[in-house]
Amino acid sequence: MKPDETSGDYQPLAERLRPQTLDEFVGQSQLVGEGAALRQALLTGQIHSMVLWGPPGTGKTTLAKMVAQYCDAHFEVLSAVTAGIKDVREVVARAKTLPGRLVLFVDEVHRFNKAQQDGFLPHVEDGTLVLIGATTENPSFELNNALLSRLRVHVLKPLERADLTHLLERALGDTERGLGGIRLSVSESARSQLIDAADGDARRLLNLMEIAAQFAAATDEGAILPDNMLPEIIGTPLRRFDKGGDLFYDQISALHKSMRGTDPDAVLYWFCRMIDGGCDPRYIARRAIRMASEDVGNADPRALTLALDAADSYERLGSPEGELALAQALVYLACAPKSNAVYKGFNEAMAAAKQTGTQEVPLHLRNAPTRLAKELGHGKGYRYAHNEPGAYAQGETYLPDGLIGQRYYEPVNQGLEIKIREKLERLRKRGGSSNDN
Repeated sequence: MKPDETSGDYQPLAERLRPQTLDEFVGQSQLVGEGAALRQALLTGQIHSMVLWGPPGTGKTTLAKMVAQYCDAHFEVLSAVTAGIKDVREVVARAKTLPGRLVLFVDEVHRFNKAQQDGFLPHVEDGTLVLIGATTENPSFELNNALLSRLRVHVLKPLERADLTHLLERALGDTERGLGGIRLSVSESARSQLIDAADGDARRLLNLMEIAAQFAAATDEGAILPDNMLPEIIGTPLRRFDKGGDLFYDQISALHKSMRGTDPDAVLYWFCRMIDGGCDPRYIARRAIRMASEDVGNADPRALTLALDAADSYERLGSPEGELALAQALVYLACAPKSNAVYKGFNEAMAAAKQTGTQEVPLHLRNAPTRLAKELGHGKGYRYAHNEPGAYAQGETYLPDGLIGQRYYEPVNQGLEIKIREKLERLRKRGGSSNDN
């Protein structure tokens, strides 16, 4: 029913269906669609060194092979996981003896260290080889600037549902390269579940299709895939997520910005996406505590308490029970009034502390625990605020002499900070202090 996997000529379905021409290429229309710059470069043979950046199963390897094919160049592959400087030198030596150009495809190029990356520079620059690196990580962070400046970055996106549907139909309909001659019948429900499980990854979809062919029940007209076998075929769907990688930080950024934008639905979605992808809930708990101070602040001081309580609840309960407490805290943060006044004030005061040098503590604010300190004037003239009307020493100053008049905390007109602002303004109107501008 399909090629013998134990024979030497066996190839996985994903390899057998690998596109041979640009017209067969599925997805990435921004790169290889009609009129796209990279497509035109291939059709005219004007190849260049590049980085193909995108998630797994989006066509990076296939595209690299097409570059060599369309430009009639030799093609060699290195994996940065196993290769080193010696391997690069051997490829360069071969490139210098070839009659035509050589395209070197380096998979997981971000795994090379700085010295290894620098080894490509002279050979890319003098045209000895055309370098095509593939990476799932942001090349701006993972490749050194010297190499990156010599490469053009092309971004590949996860495949759209329509692209995956087209690929599935090709796998079912291609009698030569498809499922080994099997006429496999798959219901619409099963197709939808397979595409959902692929999650934008063409290779994953084709691997699932190959497993499906093994589970198919033979009929007079071919084979049929029973819907009740889908859970066995798909297993536990794994969503795209990378702990510490670009997608990780993109998702926590989306969660944080959704909270700041007062969208509890989006907050819950991104929280669940990260948990579903394998993120440690403790990380999200720590970020929630930060959000409470940075974006809610004194507009609702209860937010910080709730975030701390949620983190503590998770430590007591673990997963999955404790995740509900985190969800509660995140929704509260999203719905709470927002203020970044403390965050801004802290940053401005920190900048002032670093930029203004060692400002002397005013004498009236200094500690005076000894007779000598008192004789030197420490604490002299200090007014104890609790002994003043309204517990406010009108006209008293508390900043260093060189910073009198500076303000760092400006309450916003949100939540509790409305009352805080009103109080400060009322006190300042009474005559204020010499700290006022």
